[in-house]
Amino acid sequence: MQLTQHEINLSDNALKILKKRYLKKDDSGSVIESPEEMFRRVADNIARADLLYGATDEDMRKISDQFYDLMASLRFLPNSPTLMNAGKKLQQLSACFVLPVEDSMPEIFEAVKQSAIIHQSGGGTGFSFSRLRPKDDMVSSTQGRASGPVSFMEVFDTATNTVKQGGTRRGANMGILRVDHPDIMEFVTCKKEEGSFPNFNLSVAITDMFMEALRNNANYPPVNPRTGQTVREVFAKEVFDKIVEMSWSNGEPGIIFIDRINEFNPTPVSGEIEATNPCGEQPLLPYESCNLGSVNLSCMVSDGDVNMDLLEETVKTAVHFLDNVIDMNKYPLPEIEQVTKLNRKIGLGVMGWADMLLKLHIKYSSDEGLKLAEKVMHLIREKAYQASMELAEKRGAFPNWKGSIHNGNGKVHRKVRNAAITTIAPTGSISLIAGCSSGIEPVFSWQHKSDQADMELLWEHPIWAKYKNEEYLPEYFVKADQISPEWHVKMQAAFQKYTDNAVSKTVNLPNKATIEDVQKIYLFAYELGCKGITVYRDGSRKEQVLTTADNHGTKRSNGGKKTLPEVIDEKRVVVKTKEGKYYIHLSHIDGVPKEIFVTVPPIGKSRAWVECISRLISIAMRAGVSCEDLINQLYKSYLQYGDVTSPLLHINKGIAKALEALNRKPNYEVSCLDCGGTMVMEEGCLKCYSCGASAC
Repeated sequence: MQLTQHEINLSDNALKILKKRYLKKDDSGSVIESPEEMFRRVADNIARADLLYGATDEDMRKISDQFYDLMASLRFLPNSPTLMNAGKKLQQLSACFVLPVEDSMPEIFEAVKQSAIIHQSGGGTGFSFSRLRPKDDMVSSTQGRASGPVSFMEVFDTATNTVKQGGTRRGANMGILRVDHPDIMEFVTCKKEEGSFPNFNLSVAITDMFMEALRNNANYPPVNPRTGQTVREVFAKEVFDKIVEMSWSNGEPGIIFIDRINEFNPTPVSGEIEATNPCGEQPLLPYESCNLGSVNLSCMVSDGDVNMDLLEETVKTAVHFLDNVIDMNKYPLPEIEQVTKLNRKIGLGVMGWADMLLKLHIKYSSDEGLKLAEKVMHLIREKAYQASMELAEKRGAFPNWKGSIHNGNGKVHRKVRNAAITTIAPTGSISLIAGCSSGIEPVFSWQHKSDQADMELLWEHPIWAKYKNEEYLPEYFVKADQISPEWHVKMQAAFQKYTDNAVSKTVNLPNKATIEDVQKIYLFAYELGCKGITVYRDGSRKEQVLTTADNHGTKRSNGGKKTLPEVIDEKRVVVKTKEGKYYIHLSHIDGVPKEIFVTVPPIGKSRAWVECISRLISIAMRAGVSCEDLINQLYKSYLQYGDVTSPLLHINKGIAKALEALNRKPNYEVSCLDCGGTMVMEEGCLKCYSCGASAC
């Protein structure tokens, strides 16, 4: 069917994402739902929960209209499973789950089975492996030796690989190990080899005791979880340095401050929090789930100021919506339904923060930006709690209510409907649908280009587009790579101050960042009160592969001049131009580009220039110039200069496509499995701006 934008202000890219992932399809795979119908389907379904609390049919229709306006205006969107599944047979509406992993073979494989069921329903799972006995520990039933947590993580990873998440993406896991587990060093280094544990994000659960030992340059005692006994004394700095080194080298593991998380556990009588969801922003008890949603702050700017009245109205309606989701949800496991309904946690967050700052002419990395962050998030939390209290008066407090909860700013004694309310989550696909910046991240790039099988997507930031032809941008236009690490952490801490759960954010670092930079970020995050932190150094995963393969297979002769073997692999790209087909041949050795040449059609008039470009690029490749630099320059000429109908510019584009295709081979982790586009690391999660795919 023909998708339209008549009632909703959706971009072309948003429509393509909706068509591919969210809208209803018939048995042949044809789309049979418009975006308007999708929002109406979701609104009608979620509003039905009010019938459980005495609402009439007429009341329900009014509430459905409120929910529809909330989403269709793009002021708020729930997490993807709700948009995809509400009102359908699956009806699984949550994004986040945590499962327990206990120290016995039956319990371990029960967790594997349960995670497969959750992944199949469209959810992501978090696990703490800290209860498993360490490697080489005694197994009394067989008189054998335990293989340790990391070996069992391989079982979970393999199982995840076989399950397609809700028919749209592969499952995502968070694996967590306490820093005081005896196998911590094996865990920290288990993703050292590129491609290991591809379905896991990893985080180390850092304790206050460890941080104190680190501060005092002292040892700390790892403990065998089976016996509760200290196994040895370990120098804290040695472990911390290894965590930092691995994070610098490939972005993992991240860290969570587990004692700080439990300090603000709203229901300590229900148990201790040991794990989070795959992106780390949602600490949950075993068998808990949480449904998330985000307010689009880009929509909250009117006449050069924040429209606080509109923000308040949006927050109150969003809390009502998310509480209803708990009742309308079809849970994948009975244990999850039971625990979730006992605590009724929701996760109301934000997206479009960078866009709000741009509209208000405020620089992301500024004190003014931090003050506004606290002001906005303070209002969101205040109005969200007010809405939850009003729901509690009508519907009752969450069943595990014991007279008060700790929400980070002290005790709340008035009954609330939800044990936790605010979370800053990765907005992944929904920010692409809303056409706004992601979560609280700064803008990653002003312009993004990607090819899919049947279309080309060229995205540019709408605010930036007004200035792109000016000689200079205003000083408040800053991208992620122009913001120092300290400001990234400061902004995360500003939002964390008024967030019940945690804040998902990635500190994106330039490739030249040092190990010491990562160390400072981790220590700064602890000092400022963050509950966890993730870093990613640009190109770090890709660089490792290319560095080891750079000269592989190349012979040296003639005084050191490099020559190529007689037999060599190649990628071929066909470029159609008004002069005919140009065939681009990119030769490579083990995925490392070495030489390029172009077959010119008989009437091709650009032969001399094509040969010149090919020779220069071949020299650059053999001299070690990165694929990224070559691709960026080639696309820059195509997108910004000259007549884009020119065959020469199309050849530039074709060469860039060949390099992209080759570049995906050694770096599959950061290339979209659905469309081949570039995966961007934001909010602790790899996601594709082209088709909306997310690794989380």
